[in-house]
Amino acid sequence: MPGLYIGSTSGYSGKNMIVMGLGLYFQKAGISLGYMKPVGAIPVEVDGCLGDEDAFFIQEVLGVSNPAKVVTPVVVTHDFKVQAFNGKCEDHVEPIVQAYEKISADKDLTLVAGSGSMNSGKYCGVDGIHLVKTLGIKCIVIDRFQKELNYDYLVVLKETLGDSMIGVILNDIPPTFMDEITSLIKPFLERKGVKVLGVIPKDSLMGTIKVCDLAEHLGGKIISAHSKKEQPVESFLIGTMQVENFMTHFRKHRNSAVIVGGDRSDVQLVALEGECPCLVLTGNLYPNDIILTRSEILGTPIIVVRDDTFSVAKKMEDILSRHKLREPAKIKHGAELVASHIDFAYIKKELDLKY
Repeated sequence: MPGLYIGSTSGYSGKNMIVMGLGLYFQKAGISLGYMKPVGAIPVEVDGCLGDEDAFFIQEVLGVSNPAKVVTPVVVTHDFKVQAFNGKCEDHVEPIVQAYEKISADKDLTLVAGSGSMNSGKYCGVDGIHLVKTLGIKCIVIDRFQKELNYDYLVVLKETLGDSMIGVILNDIPPTFMDEITSLIKPFLERKGVKVLGVIPKDSLMGTIKVCDLAEHLGGKIISAHSKKEQPVESFLIGTMQVENFMTHFRKHRNSAVIVGGDRSDVQLVALEGECPCLVLTGNLYPNDIILTRSEILGTPIIVVRDDTFSVAKKMEDILSRHKLREPAKIKHGAELVASHIDFAYIKKELDLKY
């Protein structure tokens, strides 16, 4: 039975969204589906069984069920790494092969989710390239736009994997880069034999995080407008500049959380009156009563954090780029994005699926 490995050029490239989108699409087409994530990088215990957090979640979304040790034969814990780096690495590939054979036995297609990049796990022999070759399955590689695309890496992967690599999906592409994709990048890749299976545009909903989740990730505390803690945050703006300059930037980024020192009531008030989704006050400094009152009246939550403004900004950048796909609205929207931007006919042909 055919298998399809979903890998990427780097971590946090959208593999979960693509796996779920592919899986839900194929299931809707009447294809019986298997799922596994051979290497789990987020260890979690559920009902006494060690597995991968993402794997548990995706099984739930796809409505498939197998024991954690079968779905994720290799779980990367701290002890696992210590043993591997000390040269005490066991043969982890054989359990993966056995698990794949078990899961795929009665399925039309088995989706195999990668972890990290296609080279992640090389230190213990479970990198994506090796697993694709060993399992004898096809592969799709995701490349997420992060300042630029990894077109060199994609060409090298195609040279390494040959016909096993069906193609690539370019993810999170901003509108300003679409013309370059169409006129330069896509033609270049396809001249090199790299089929572009889809170009998924940057989407505001997929990059959002709820205020309450943001507070948790920042180690902060919501001190006002608790009834609005579920509202989404798309981006952030740093309010360290003079008020006049801040107002100019803020008008262009109204859906941004504003990170500002707890003692900058001038900037805080401008952000509140401009209806920003939330204020993040740094330095563990609480606002004055006027700010607190306006926050409650306007329904704009305030998060107080201990870190300085620069540290919080770095954390925010990391959080917004890596925030997990967990909310029902995001799952549904992500599946729709995948269904509308990927060449499924080509994928089915390459996998020899007669549906």
